[in-house]
Amino acid sequence: MFTTESQLPLWRQLQVVSGVLQAVRHGQSGTAAIDAVPVALRPDVQALSFQVLRSLGRAQALRKLLAPKTPPPAADALLCVALALLWRDDEAPYEAFTLVNQTVEAAKKAPATKPQAAFLNACLRRFLRERIAMVAASDADPVARWNHPDWWLEMLQGDWPDNWQTILSAAAQHAPMVLRVNARRSTQAAYLETLRAAGIAATPVGQWGVVLEKPMSVQQIPGFAQGSVSVQDGAAQLAAPLLLSGLQANSTLRVLDACAAPGGKTAHLLELSDARVTALDIDPARCQRIHQTLARLGLQADVIAADAADTRSWWNGEAFDAILLDAPCSASGIVRRHPDIRWLRRKTDVAQLAAIQQRLLTVLWPLVKPGGRLLYCTCSVFQAEGAHQVNAFLACNTQAVLLPSPGHLLPLTGAHFNAAIDNPGCDHDGFYYALLEKTCA
Repeated sequence: MFTTESQLPLWRQLQVVSGVLQAVRHGQSGTAAIDAVPVALRPDVQALSFQVLRSLGRAQALRKLLAPKTPPPAADALLCVALALLWRDDEAPYEAFTLVNQTVEAAKKAPATKPQAAFLNACLRRFLRERIAMVAASDADPVARWNHPDWWLEMLQGDWPDNWQTILSAAAQHAPMVLRVNARRSTQAAYLETLRAAGIAATPVGQWGVVLEKPMSVQQIPGFAQGSVSVQDGAAQLAAPLLLSGLQANSTLRVLDACAAPGGKTAHLLELSDARVTALDIDPARCQRIHQTLARLGLQADVIAADAADTRSWWNGEAFDAILLDAPCSASGIVRRHPDIRWLRRKTDVAQLAAIQQRLLTVLWPLVKPGGRLLYCTCSVFQAEGAHQVNAFLACNTQAVLLPSPGHLLPLTGAHFNAAIDNPGCDHDGFYYALLEKTCA
C-alpha cells in the first residue's frame, strides 16, 4: 500500500495527514484536502489518510482513554492519526516505535504542536504498553467498534436489522478498482486479453466491467488515455443499460442525465446508444469534468450548467424519452471509496437530501414522454433515499409504474442477502435503482 521510498520523511507525511484530518473535521471533503497535496506526494498521503479515516472512531475512543480532556485541535489530530495507524499491529504501515518517534518529531517541528510534543510522546508510549487493555476497553463504544457515527449506526440498524453489521464490515474494506469497457472501442473479452498480454490480472464483472486484481494509476491502464476504458464501479455500470433497455432502438432517443458530473453515466449512455443526450450539472466547474470525460472517450453531449429543478432556465419544452436522475444523496453507499463521508455527514443531512430528491422527482417527471422512462438512483444504503422515496412518489403519481429494478444494492462483499432477487452478495458499492415508466393513460 505504501511506497518504500517516499519523497517526504515520515514525520512530514504525518503532519500532512494530520492536516487532512483537520480539514475533514472542519467540513472539507477529504478528496479536496488530498487534492491540495503536491501530486508527487499524494499517493502516500492518500493511503495514510484513508487508513486514518477508516479507523477514526477507534482512534478517537482511544484518545479519550489516554486524554479525557481534548488537546488543542492540531495536537488532537496528530494524536488521532498516530492511534489510527497504531491500534492494530497487523495493519500498521510501519513499526510501532517508528510511528511513535516520527509522530513526536512531527509535533516538535510544527509551531502549533511543539508545546504538546512531550504530552504526545507520553500518550503514545503509554498506549504501546497498554494497547491490548485499551483496545478491549474501547470495544464498548459502538462508534469505535464500527468506525461510523452513532446516528449512522442507528439508521442502518433500523433500515437493515438483519444486515447492518455486514454492510459496515464491507465499508471497512478497500474497494476494488473496476473499469468499464467502452463498447464503441472494444469488448469485455478483447480488453481482458489486452490486460493479460500486459501482465495485468483482471476478471470480468457484468457485461462491460473488468475488475483489476491490483489498483493502479489510470496512466498505467492500457487504453485509458485513448478512451478504451473508464473507471466506474460495477453497481454504477447498471444505470445506462437499465434505462435504455426496452426503448425503441430504431429512433434517436432524447435522453436527459439530470445530475451528470463527472460524466461517467453520460458517457456510458453514449457508448451504448446514438441518443441525443443532454447532461446537466448545477456546478459549472463540474461541467468541465463532463467535457473532459467525453473528450477522452470521443463522445459528444449537450452539456449545460443549470439547476435541474429550475426547468425554466434550461428546458426547451421538448419531452424526453428517458431521464436518468442520479440524485444528490448522502453517498452512504460509497464510504469504502471515500471514508471521509461518514465523518462529514450529519443526521439532518439525510432528510435535507431526501427533500431535494423528492423535488427533483416531482419537477422532472412531467418532462418524460408518455411511454418514456425515468431511472431514479442514488449511491446510498439508506431507505429514506431509496425505497421510501420511490414508494412515496408512486403513491402520488398514478401514471408512474415501477418496472423490474434492482432496488437496494447493498455492499455485502460476498455475504448472502436474499431481500431482493436482483441483489446477490457482491463486491460493489451501495446503490439504489428504481425504473419508472410513464403510462399513456
